[in-house]
Amino acid sequence: MSSRQVAPSTVRSDECGVNMVVREDGEQEPMGFIEIVATVGSVLLLILTLPFSLFISYKVVQEYERAVIFRLGRLRRGGARGPGIFFILPCIDTYCKVDLRTVSFDVPPQEVLTRDSVTVTVDAVVYYRVQSPLKATICVNNYSHSTRLLAATTLRNVLGTRNLSEILSEREAIAHTMQSSLDEATEPWGVKVERVEIKDVRLPVQLQRAMAAEAEAAREARAKVIAAEGEMKASRALKEASDVLTDSPAALQLRYLQTLNTISAEKNSTIVFPLPMDMITPFLGIKK
Repeated sequence: MSSRQVAPSTVRSDECGVNMVVREDGEQEPMGFIEIVATVGSVLLLILTLPFSLFISYKVVQEYERAVIFRLGRLRRGGARGPGIFFILPCIDTYCKVDLRTVSFDVPPQEVLTRDSVTVTVDAVVYYRVQSPLKATICVNNYSHSTRLLAATTLRNVLGTRNLSEILSEREAIAHTMQSSLDEATEPWGVKVERVEIKDVRLPVQLQRAMAAEAEAAREARAKVIAAEGEMKASRALKEASDVLTDSPAALQLRYLQTLNTISAEKNSTIVFPLPMDMITPFLGIKK
């Protein structure tokens, strides 16, 4: 009596942790008796109900969509179908569509305690797309909802390691760090995070007033320093001008005439003549 030789089977786990029973020669384990009966029955039902069954068996996916087909709970070979027309058997085949377009969503405002113990409210925008329809369907229950929750958590974790000044001035670096973290975490799900943008950073009202007062005091201090430097430079220039006038009495007379010309040009009725001190010096010593 002869017996059929069957290659021993092993259990292989893919990158998602989904166990698939395969033989050592690399082929998938053949279908069982019940699966064969169900497949044959589905084909007979398809033939008997022609041409009405064609409306159920033929499906269409758009250019930006892919269809992941399961037959009796097993993933069909060949990967995701689409774009265009694909064929399924009634009653035993199920499929789900996956959109490959870039999707954007707003991360809800998160109240974050910074490293310097300041509470701020930050919200962001995340752009992502499905890179592998099979992973997005098999490896995670709801890739969209999971990505949204992970984005909110990552935003809190990244901002919690930064100071308030860094959050306000280094938004681009924070967005890049957040994108790298999200992309690494969502890679097993077949999701590619393309871009992250920090929308707004809202501070408490009391902190805004304190920062405004600090900025105003800093501006006033700088203004005083600048005015003092201007006075110092002006005094040095006057000293140099006085030295020049001392060496040249004619220059002093010319300056005096220029001043009179300037005053008369403004149509003033009063002209002030300076009296040299040399003229009144002899009279200072006379006693009444």
